Amino acid sequence: MRILLVEDDKNLLETLSFQLTHAGFTVDTCDNGEDAFYFMKENIHELILLDRMLPCMDGVTVLQKLRASGNQTPVILLTALGELQDKVTGLDSGADDYLVKPFAFEELMARIRSISRRPRQWQPTETLTFGDLCFDPATGRLSGAAGSCTLSKKEGALLKIFLQNPSQTLPRATLLSRVWGFDSEVEDGNLDNYMHFIRRRLKTASTCVSIKTVRGIGYHLEDTSHV
Repeated sequence: MRILLVEDDKNLLETLSFQLTHAGFTVDTCDNGEDAFYFMKENIHELILLDRMLPCMDGVTVLQKLRASGNQTPVILLTALGELQDKVTGLDSGADDYLVKPFAFEELMARIRSISRRPRQWQPTETLTFGDLCFDPATGRLSGAAGSCTLSKKEGALLKIFLQNPSQTLPRATLLSRVWGFDSEVEDGNLDNYMHFIRRRLKTASTCVSIKTVRGIGYHLEDTSHV
């Protein structure tokens, strides 16, 4: 599970991030409301742990904007405000759970497990297409005009972003954050390697679709049959 942890208390942020990572989660972190909402718009997290009292934009406002945008990612509010009306406000704003500080990490883990057991709204997996290329994110199967192959998880995650944003130049930083995480220390060379792998997959699929390097910026997907 990939978690976004939003907390302006540096010590608590570092402690929770360490504990959650040690428990096997992938954790992205930020310490203010504006950055939190920016990261949430990427829609790459399966759970959000959101402090209520934040600089730039408070947690309740962030949560309200998130729900207004249609994003239904589960959110647990973390707050020192424990009065009944505070809980009611948080839950009515769209929180899935409410945890009052200070709390034991074991209780946070129990809340996370509880949310994980809840049934998610079923959404059909849609095959992504561009030109003569078809990609099924569920199976990782890539098909072209005269061939097909199966992509690895990271290859599929990268190609999915391109197919969702066809003909748009995608900056390297965007690709790195979407696939490896905002705080990842992955080197730029890893992205170049994966782009090489994807280009080989496209060749195997015998497709007219290719990935073009935009020097100094990033990459974009193009249909060479129209070039």
